[in-house]
Amino acid sequence: MFHLKEHGTDIRTEITAGMTTFLTMAYIVIVNPVILGAAGVPFDQVFLATIIAAVIGTLWMALLANYPIAIAPGMGLNAYFTSMVLASDGAIDYTTAFAAVFVSGLLFVALSLTSMRKILIEAIPENLKHAITAGIGLFIAFIGMRLSGLIVANEANLVGLGDLTSPPVALTLAGLTITLIFMSLNLHGGIFFGMIATGIIAYFTGQLEFGDRLMQLPSLPEGIIVWNPIEAVMLVAQFGLYGVVFSFLLVTLFDTTGTMIGVAKQAGLMKDNKMPRVRQALLADSVAASAGAMVGTSPTSAYVESSAGVAAGGRTGLTTLTVAILFIAAAFFGPLVGSLSGVAAITAPALIIVGSLMISAVKQIEWEKFDEAFPAFLIVLAMPLTSSIATGIALGFISYPLMKIFKGKWKTVHPILYIFAVLFTIQILIAPH
Repeated sequence: MFHLKEHGTDIRTEITAGMTTFLTMAYIVIVNPVILGAAGVPFDQVFLATIIAAVIGTLWMALLANYPIAIAPGMGLNAYFTSMVLASDGAIDYTTAFAAVFVSGLLFVALSLTSMRKILIEAIPENLKHAITAGIGLFIAFIGMRLSGLIVANEANLVGLGDLTSPPVALTLAGLTITLIFMSLNLHGGIFFGMIATGIIAYFTGQLEFGDRLMQLPSLPEGIIVWNPIEAVMLVAQFGLYGVVFSFLLVTLFDTTGTMIGVAKQAGLMKDNKMPRVRQALLADSVAASAGAMVGTSPTSAYVESSAGVAAGGRTGLTTLTVAILFIAAAFFGPLVGSLSGVAAITAPALIIVGSLMISAVKQIEWEKFDEAFPAFLIVLAMPLTSSIATGIALGFISYPLMKIFKGKWKTVHPILYIFAVLFTIQILIAPH
């Protein structure tokens, strides 16, 4: 079924690769409920919704696309979801926000079924794509440092260094040190094992306490949150969330496609610089995003941590089938995950390190070309400083065509990019952000 011999692999290698991929990305099961919980979404709801979205997307990738690329709710987008709800001062609840995610997911499916997605991807300059990835990386690292108390509010400078002697911060630094050692030793699953080590320290220092049970049957307290496309569209129109839908769609579009191509290249699965079965691979993410929104999680994305599984020899969908099975098993350990997620220091090192991995995209930006570099710089700078992915993208997409016009290179800009610039200008000036 998976054409193992054709890809030069075997069952044992594929299963080992799947376990490696799962261990490198399993932190999302803990981190996602923590981030969305700040928006008021019940922990159990997000916990199971995260797993449902991951299982649907990863199984689709395994059984229909036959790629070793795992799918799960994306980091950065979950933070944007929460910040959007909190910034509304009660005007927007998480149900309305999930309606926006649902609509963007349906649009994502439509784009994946047509050639429009390819046209959109080709229209966006490479430098801005790299900047989006890098900006999200800084945003994630900022969240990790803020949640753990490494940085705190400061009246003079907005942010400042926290109390390094406080138990939560000391635990964070210890966990970060241990995880960095694991990463330096090229230990597969270094981030996950770092979280385990930090959790053990937290337990013996009294910062982590477990309840009576570590296992329970998974549940969805809120049931299906959003299911009717018409009602979802009406909510988006009522609250003017067009910019939000567009932001979710845009970020997911480029993040997922870039990751898929990168991992496929690493695995040697590209043929004539093209990705076979690309439509099924793209549908894996878009279908998972729609399904995840229905039960209560932010948009999904292809996980760059899949490259760890590829490095371990994964080449086919059997790798991702293994990942999906392990996510299903994780669904029965909700109380354990809930206890761990209550200690920010356990997850903060993972956020900081994942941010450091994503910021590496800046090396691909053409810094010697100012009309390319400055819009990319705005994206990278604005995302963490405004705590908004959408605002960062908007500033970059507005400044890029303007720079090209002033340089006399307006013909080199794709017409669609001018449309994006107008839409983002409207979003910043009129729509809430």
